[in-house]
Amino acid sequence: MAIRLMICDDDVFIRESLKLICQLQPDFSVIHTCGSGNEAASLVSEQPVDVVLMDMRMPDGDGVEGTRLVKQLCPTTKVLILTTFDDEQHIIDALRHGASGYLLKNSDPSRLMEAIRTVHSGTVLMDPSVALKLAHLLRHSNSGTTTTTSAPQPQADTPVIPNWERYQLNGSEQAIIQHIANGLSNREIASTLFLSEGTVKNYVTEILAKLELRDRTQLAIWYWKQLSRQ
Repeated sequence: MAIRLMICDDDVFIRESLKLICQLQPDFSVIHTCGSGNEAASLVSEQPVDVVLMDMRMPDGDGVEGTRLVKQLCPTTKVLILTTFDDEQHIIDALRHGASGYLLKNSDPSRLMEAIRTVHSGTVLMDPSVALKLAHLLRHSNSGTTTTTSAPQPQADTPVIPNWERYQLNGSEQAIIQHIANGLSNREIASTLFLSEGTVKNYVTEILAKLELRDRTQLAIWYWKQLSRQ
């Protein structure tokens, strides 16, 4: 059965472009297009969809409000936030209201298509730059300070890696964590590491258990936090 989609963006050009790209996929079916979060909620209440591609900055109900309303009306619908903005508070609010992922609009179309399939499968997806931003915010929040400066980047001549041995993570687990932190799906990781998708899924389950984390978003944030502490 095709994945039923809604595209919500106030820019009609972007909206129609995304619709065209999605309709080229044999496993996608675009059910609704709209230009605001409130309109998205109204449409999904009439005809539910599987995944909503939700812009962040829109009049008459932004992506945060749209996510809240859609999840309130249809809890099983997955919301994938698409934006050119990486504002921390919007990220946190959208996730708090049940967004399943956060992807920047300048992502490659093939990455977007895979992201839709990923969130539809029930996996939380986080763009690596967003994960890094969140990790930086959380680190300063935990230390009792706030800042709007960019997260520190590792120096090119000083390799920075987490203390893997402390967490008893083997080489395969380390590689998978890094790929997840960089935004890859299980399918993409399997192709990169020459593993089956089922094997990668099993690894992820073991990794989450070892680190006592709930999902991939927490895992990506954990990874970037380790780097920021070095």
